[in-house]
Amino acid sequence: MKNLIYILIIALAVVQPANAQKQTPPEGGEPKGFTLPEKEVVDFDNGLKLVLVPYGSIPKATINITVQTGNINENENQVWVSDLLADLMEEGTTSDYSVKDKLAGMGGNLNVGVGTHTTTLNTNVLAEFAPEAFRVLSDVLVNPKLPESELQRLKNNMKRNITVSLSRPGSQARKEFFAELYPDHPYGRLYPTTEMVDSYTLDDVKSFYDENFGAQRTTVYVVGQFDTEEVKKMVSEHLGNWRKGPETSYPVAETASDATVRIIDRPGAPQSTIYYGLPVADPSNEDYIALDVMNSILGGSFGSRITSNIREDKGYTYSPSSSLYANYKSGLWFENADVTTEFTGASLEEIKKEIVRLQNEAPSKEELKGIQNYESGLYVLQNSTPGGIINQLNFLDIHDLPESFLVDKVKNINAVTPEEIQEMAQKYIQPENMTLIVVGDKEKIKDQVQETMELPENTRN
Repeated sequence: MKNLIYILIIALAVVQPANAQKQTPPEGGEPKGFTLPEKEVVDFDNGLKLVLVPYGSIPKATINITVQTGNINENENQVWVSDLLADLMEEGTTSDYSVKDKLAGMGGNLNVGVGTHTTTLNTNVLAEFAPEAFRVLSDVLVNPKLPESELQRLKNNMKRNITVSLSRPGSQARKEFFAELYPDHPYGRLYPTTEMVDSYTLDDVKSFYDENFGAQRTTVYVVGQFDTEEVKKMVSEHLGNWRKGPETSYPVAETASDATVRIIDRPGAPQSTIYYGLPVADPSNEDYIALDVMNSILGGSFGSRITSNIREDKGYTYSPSSSLYANYKSGLWFENADVTTEFTGASLEEIKKEIVRLQNEAPSKEELKGIQNYESGLYVLQNSTPGGIINQLNFLDIHDLPESFLVDKVKNINAVTPEEIQEMAQKYIQPENMTLIVVGDKEKIKDQVQETMELPENTRN
């Protein structure tokens, strides 16, 4: 009997794949648009903004205080000083060393993070604790202890993280790529030196706080389930009279795009890490949505042309991808991949071929529709959580965009035509202007890179 059962199971296993090949998946439905949840915005006299978004049915609230300052406001001798400030802020306030324990008792935790354009204080707590959780976060914002006793420990942690990160070829390539594209701007300074970190004093940290924090740069987001009136009252009491501070100031970058090629030697490396790209339009440009869809077709999705070519067809790499990188009034497009050393030149050649192919021939309507469905669904999915909603509203603030950018995005994605995709490739993705950074075994890849990129013998390295 058992033998009969095993035979039937094996037979089914053999038959099912054959049947599966005869079936085709049902056609996808029409992409659904994104509706921005109803929100209430309260503007205070000192410049502070409060955004309240009742959302969902889970009895939790996400509280996010965003200050529009971060690495972008550091000078060339202050790289990551804002990160050091954030680390110190997590150590408590002038009157309370137990803020982490208090938030834990409400079902949340304390997260102070720094990005290129913003510094955020964030927690996610049970709904009934939302007003009190905000009070704790506001205390961290306004009255950080910044204990000197913890400074050296945090600096040591920072130096260790820098050393570990820059031991990886991906971090090395990214660091040099951004430095080439943004030679005189904070966007191009991704890492400090360990000597720079050693030089930071508590006065340096406090000075950055004093010069960059204040109500005019601050937005409080409360998303989820909460007592609206209690939250308003708490925000008014604890931040309504906070100092105005400076207005938001993001220095606009001037990019360099002079077809630089640089090889960073990593002797014995079995792979080459490639960063290959150039400046393009930013989110405030009318071309941005079409450019974003073009990126997904070319290299920015798992079903993209470059991925299909050098991963699926050629087997040169496992996880290539392209990115449309949004900075303030400045965008970048770049392809990055870890490719087998012996196929470094061939990989670059295939990437260039795919760019030129898209410039010369518009994609089919079927290919474009598949990417549009993917982009639409991913966008709506990303906005289905309190954190996602906050991120999107922050994106509008950083890039000075209207709400229609969010509300109309699905419609605008699906309005892009094949001809516009071709036009974006022609207008922006020009191999002759692209910067190339390769981290790998120089002796094995230099000739490949020179031949592929048609370079003279004195290739920069």
